[in-house]
Amino acid sequence: MDAMLGSLDACKPACNDVGSLPNGTVSTIQGTHSSSLVTPCDANLGRHLARRLVEIGVTDVFSVPGDFNLTLLDHLIAEPNLNVIGCCNELNAGYAADGYARSRGVGACVVTFTVGGLSVLNAIAGAYSENLPVICIVGGPNTNDYGTNRILHHTIGLPDFTQELRCFQTVTCYQAVVNNLEDAHEMLDTAISTALKESKPVYISISCNLAAIPHPTFSREPVPFSLSPKLSNQMGLEAAVEAAADFLNKAVKPVLVGGPKLRVAKASDAFVELADACGYAFGVMPSAKGLVPENHPHFIGTFWGAVSTSFCAEIVESADAYLFAGPIFNDYSSVGYSLLLKKEKAIIVQPDRVVIGNGPAFGCVLMKDFLKALAKRLKHNNTSYENYYRIFVPDGKPISSEPGAPLRVNILFQHIQNMLSSETAVIAETGDSWFNCQKLKLPKGCGYVDNRYEFQMQYGSIGWSVGATLGYAQAVPEKRVIACIGDGSFQVTAQDVSTMLRCGQKTIIFLINNGGYTIEVEIHDGPYNVIKNWNYTGLVDAIHNGEGKCWTTKVTCEEELVNAIETATGAKKDCFCFIEVICHKDDTSKELLEWGSRVCAANSRPPNPQ
Repeated sequence: MDAMLGSLDACKPACNDVGSLPNGTVSTIQGTHSSSLVTPCDANLGRHLARRLVEIGVTDVFSVPGDFNLTLLDHLIAEPNLNVIGCCNELNAGYAADGYARSRGVGACVVTFTVGGLSVLNAIAGAYSENLPVICIVGGPNTNDYGTNRILHHTIGLPDFTQELRCFQTVTCYQAVVNNLEDAHEMLDTAISTALKESKPVYISISCNLAAIPHPTFSREPVPFSLSPKLSNQMGLEAAVEAAADFLNKAVKPVLVGGPKLRVAKASDAFVELADACGYAFGVMPSAKGLVPENHPHFIGTFWGAVSTSFCAEIVESADAYLFAGPIFNDYSSVGYSLLLKKEKAIIVQPDRVVIGNGPAFGCVLMKDFLKALAKRLKHNNTSYENYYRIFVPDGKPISSEPGAPLRVNILFQHIQNMLSSETAVIAETGDSWFNCQKLKLPKGCGYVDNRYEFQMQYGSIGWSVGATLGYAQAVPEKRVIACIGDGSFQVTAQDVSTMLRCGQKTIIFLINNGGYTIEVEIHDGPYNVIKNWNYTGLVDAIHNGEGKCWTTKVTCEEELVNAIETATGAKKDCFCFIEVICHKDDTSKELLEWGSRVCAANSRPPNPQ
């Protein structure tokens, strides 16, 4: 383990604000810290865990109580700087920790043994796919039951308590089963520091009878972590930069494309520095939207193959060299493997590796170091941007609606565009909102640096956005979150609107009611994609039940939408606002139509001949 945890009397940081750094990063912190004694009654595992969470920047923990975690929750609640938020189910608690980590750089959830652990597992898998450090804490069996032949409740009826652990092993980077106090301090610190270093979730199981017991190892405030920074191999870095500079300087019209791993590599600033220095046109892959400034003079939009921003794909795919920083090429981001890219023209920069064309490859080279060094070696070349500028035609506006005409989705997003500012953040649910939100132009302060645009593309779990919106809004109360959610997705996780109201959040949810799973309709239609229609505003009113600030409305035409937005941003600006938007079932973006047909073709490929 290369995390330097330090001794109890070590001098470490004074600032505990690790979690609110640019691009949701967690970084080594410097300064001085005096590790003070705690009162004997607070020198227990539960309070130590609470203090450690606060120290790394977690001030809100999302939980669902169960008999194995109740004592632990008592001690988490006792920490004055930690807010324990009860969620309606474990899946949403995990999604909330995911959303929280996207803003603060780290999130945490607490559930009970097996029935809670396996319920939250799907959310933890999503956080793993998105490189988010989520600390999943589970209340485990009594220490006296380990090593016996007893059968416990909340299990599958076998005297084997490892089922939950085995499930988490594939979706977390570290697992700690704390069933004795002698090792507890070390195991907790190792797990949490590993989550921060690897930017992946970890699993911590704590026996239900340990949280309240005092132990000498918990007698002092936790010493802030000083995580050993990853370093590039200097010779490899120099060789990679030399090869890449030679490759790109020979090109006539090279381009840059940012990918989603810019976040985990903490390389957004370095990518922009490279773009400034070289003058190339640059775009982003869809899941990197918000990681670089869209108001940059050489930004050309989202590169997403056939469903790219207008004129972006033409410039990228016609380039004679392209550098991709932190890409993920899966079937969704490649539009059913239909990108017109050639390996021999590409430089692929991953967080710790660089591959140039068909070779050579350089390991132990950090993306941030590579991009910064490359910026000093490239000749200025704005040919690709000049080509883009020559063919660029500004986006048109949707055809105006007749008074009282049914509301169209493109009209809806035209008005959402006008709502965006440095005071807002956008959450896009899996579905057609992916494509409509990609076309939103993020103003300064609504994306780059403070990263106020989020969606879950790699894992693509429908329903993610409800819990993620809860967690994200809790992490940045100074922002107003705008969530665009389809009716099918909302039905999966709707309950935690209740938690948003309990927390006094002022989110605006646009519930797009078009009668089913629209994204799946465009991939492969069938009767299973039609869902039972709900009275969504009535449901939220019932959840509200007169407690908290809540305003709901249903809109069917543009005039009603305009009035609803005026109310939500005016008289009801301090309320949770739920706007149900009634749309035609076939009203989708053109990008979804194209994307769906290509993904369908990829899914329908026949088996290779044996």
